Amino acid sequence: MGEERHLPLFETTKAKGRVLHRFSAVSVSVGICLIWVYRVTHIPKAGEDGRFGWMLLFAAELWFAFYWFVTQALRWSRINRHTFKDRLSERYENELPGVDIFVCTADPIIEPPIMVMNTVLSVMAYDYPAEKLSVYLSDDGGSEFTYYAFLEAAEFAKRWIPYCKKYNVEPRSPAAYFVSTASDDQSQNQKQAGDLAVIKKLYEDMATKIGNAVKLGRISEEVRSKHKGFSQWDSYSSKRDHETILQIVIDGRDPNARDVEGCVLPTLVYLAREKRPQIHHNFKAGAMNALIRVSSNISNGKLLLNVDCDMYSNNSKAIRDALCFLMDEEQGHEIAYVQFPQNFDNLSKNELYASLRVIAEVEAHGLDNYWGTLYIGSGCFHRRETLCGKKFSKVNKSEMKWEDKKGEEIGIHELEESSKSLASCTFEENTQWGKEMGVKYGCLIEDVLTGLLIQCRGWKSVYCNPTRKAFLGLNTTTLLQALVQHKRWSEGNLQITLSKYSVVWYGHGKISLGHQLGYLRYNLWAANCWATLIYSTLPSLYLLRGTSLFPQISSRWIIPFAYVIIAKNIGSFVEYLWCGGTSLGWWNDQRIWLYQRTTSYLFAFIDTIVHYLGYTDSAFVITAKVADEDVSERYEKEIMEFGGSSPMFTVLATLALLNLYCFAWFLKAAITGTKGIAEVYETMSLQILLCVVLIFINLPLYEALYVRKDKGKLPSSVAFKSMAFAGFACICFKFLY
Repeated sequence: MGEERHLPLFETTKAKGRVLHRFSAVSVSVGICLIWVYRVTHIPKAGEDGRFGWMLLFAAELWFAFYWFVTQALRWSRINRHTFKDRLSERYENELPGVDIFVCTADPIIEPPIMVMNTVLSVMAYDYPAEKLSVYLSDDGGSEFTYYAFLEAAEFAKRWIPYCKKYNVEPRSPAAYFVSTASDDQSQNQKQAGDLAVIKKLYEDMATKIGNAVKLGRISEEVRSKHKGFSQWDSYSSKRDHETILQIVIDGRDPNARDVEGCVLPTLVYLAREKRPQIHHNFKAGAMNALIRVSSNISNGKLLLNVDCDMYSNNSKAIRDALCFLMDEEQGHEIAYVQFPQNFDNLSKNELYASLRVIAEVEAHGLDNYWGTLYIGSGCFHRRETLCGKKFSKVNKSEMKWEDKKGEEIGIHELEESSKSLASCTFEENTQWGKEMGVKYGCLIEDVLTGLLIQCRGWKSVYCNPTRKAFLGLNTTTLLQALVQHKRWSEGNLQITLSKYSVVWYGHGKISLGHQLGYLRYNLWAANCWATLIYSTLPSLYLLRGTSLFPQISSRWIIPFAYVIIAKNIGSFVEYLWCGGTSLGWWNDQRIWLYQRTTSYLFAFIDTIVHYLGYTDSAFVITAKVADEDVSERYEKEIMEFGGSSPMFTVLATLALLNLYCFAWFLKAAITGTKGIAEVYETMSLQILLCVVLIFINLPLYEALYVRKDKGKLPSSVAFKSMAFAGFACICFKFLY
């Protein structure tokens, strides 16, 4: 039994396929070097047609090679981690720490209250001692409808939590669970089927009440009179101008706060921090810091979990998985946070707008080899002290164990009042909050920057990817949402790269070289736009002039080009299938990869430079979590949704039409010209192939321009502008260049 206490709570194993990948990477590296040799030894002479395009392609290839090298840091030594929750229970069941869970929402229209409540209910029902669990809802929209939904969810939880524990159900988001039971009726006995019908009816009643209140646009006087918390909206001006609204809806210390089985309920707190128009509120980062302070006064759990309002718990044992890392006797004291992947439950069969599949299943496991997984803002368990700015010390080890709650003698009203000041908009003045304490301010992706600063203070982080996904959320359901979301991510990453906290200089000497390269994989997303634009336009444009930019098909120099193209794409395809994707899903992923690089990254790069020149401020954009019925239908049928006019769509359509015009013009010239098609193909095969691939990958866009009649098509204004731009570019390059 003495030896058992020293067995680790988690193990680390090498991922499969490392040798094969390393062989492939080395061989591709040789091919890349040979391409460079070809470019250097075959530069067109001064004044010769194609010299400018040749040099630009060479520059693009140098960038692609550099970036490819950076990505290998995430694939060279991938690892997997496995937890032993049974050992955790045997040793520490009575000493498990308090856990404070933060759910953040900001807009009741974009993020419907019923969706938010499903997330709240899923984390309230964790397989964890309820007296050690506290759930905080940060409502930056300051909506009384969200508060009303919160009250209804608290009542429903009194029946939902016992039901979950009685039948050990998964997932514990009511909406997701009821969907899963609809196709799995055979596994239920008569008793469970009866209980299921009752709990489902209660949920539907709750959802109807919330939906009716939102539809009417007001809370009935009868409801308002029953709950004193609504009085806090009496002085409410707008969501940008109000005092702190804080209500402890369920006080876990109260002996009367019990579910229908007589068991203790988790503490439940609603918070809408103070907002004033003249004071910047720092978006989600500001909400997180307010939650950290308020929770320290109410429950002060040693472990913090934050989740987005659409990211419900899909695995009731996720807390125990995280604690296996944080409470491990040998290495636990070095770990600051445990990050779970972002997964989605509304993906179409072939992932029309791509997903984070390869990042979650491959790249994150490679970054974990350096004990340096990124903090991605949701699904992450933190030590409270590390978020509060503590530096790692081998001497002063902190224990992740339960301590009795402070302030148990303080009445609930006094506790609420003393906590409100911690969420005031002036509390952080002349403090280190947002700088050395809490979540870092001044960046669009404050989460990634915060994680980097924690790691630079000497702490380690861990990536946990259990078989049963810990969290499931909502993926984007329109192309514009996907592009705008990725623009924000890539812009924030570029901001980090150009700031004093760049991983290149700030991380030097603090984290390993491989760890730095892992961060650069994402920090340099936006910089990929220029090389991609060069490669997706110049080869096609030079078809108009009959100028070859690649070796002839009969030349030996075609071999390294062909090998790198084939090996890279086969490797990508196999990797995607290994991650659980489909063949068509991989093709969709390539399309979105191209669209992101030519629009999201381009606009992110430009906006970042303009921002650093002092002309604009970066803005945080909330991604819509719901879609119109017709949009949802098209998404389920995997019909790409455009629908509106956007500069991003104009760029995409222009590039797509440019390639189509170039190929059509070239094909006409090849058929009617003095050279035969065979001779032309001999000299320009790779350019033709690249142009054809770009045309095929843009087929959904051509349909949206000229074929489709539904509301998801591209508007005529985009079609006219893109046709004019593409035609003008082709004519200028053909006759004026």
